[in-house]
Amino acid sequence: MQTVLVTGATRGIGKAEVQKFLREGYRVFATSTSGTVDYAHENLEVFPLDLRSSESIAACASKVAGTHIPVDILINNAGVLLDEEETTLIPEKLRATLEVNLVGTAAFTEAILPLMSAQGIIVMTSSTAGSLTLVNRSLSHHPLHYPAYKISKAALNMYMRSLALRLGGTGITVFSVHPGWVKTDMGGEEADLTPEEAAEGIYETIIARPETGGFYFKKEELPW
Repeated sequence: MQTVLVTGATRGIGKAEVQKFLREGYRVFATSTSGTVDYAHENLEVFPLDLRSSESIAACASKVAGTHIPVDILINNAGVLLDEEETTLIPEKLRATLEVNLVGTAAFTEAILPLMSAQGIIVMTSSTAGSLTLVNRSLSHHPLHYPAYKISKAALNMYMRSLALRLGGTGITVFSVHPGWVKTDMGGEEADLTPEEAAEGIYETIIARPETGGFYFKKEELPW
């Protein structure tokens, strides 16, 4: 049985990803800030994780290590959108956004790296909002709105690419995914996809094991 670790599993895409992998027969380690979720399964274990806290990141990684079960797939799903209605950059919101979407995610990934299996997969949940090419073209976002979020996802893509280069030849694959415009608290009710449809697309991309260092939506490579 393979093991997948999903951050931000309380609701939305993260919850749908956990439930998809459980249906497919995986063991799932999930995280939430409280350490609890509103669902259960015999192959599910939930750990507390606050990506704003170095202590929480270290404690969560220690708990995962304590299972003595290698992580085959890490899905960095947890993230925040703090400036949805903003059209100008607010430095305080940028700092808070980067703390979760970039710094915390990178720190957690680095902490889990030693626990990954030899042919492991690391996934960053990004967005076309973080693509320099697509930022003006997607129906799911306005070119002027939420600059801090866009900056954080562009930076996350660069962390992914640098990590993929660093791990080249090790057997570990690293890539980013765009989940689509999804009906979540973040995406809103006008979005195109349900969380379950987004999770299905991400699952299919993961099991296809695309080329490391890429940026994908439903197995198709996206431009930067």
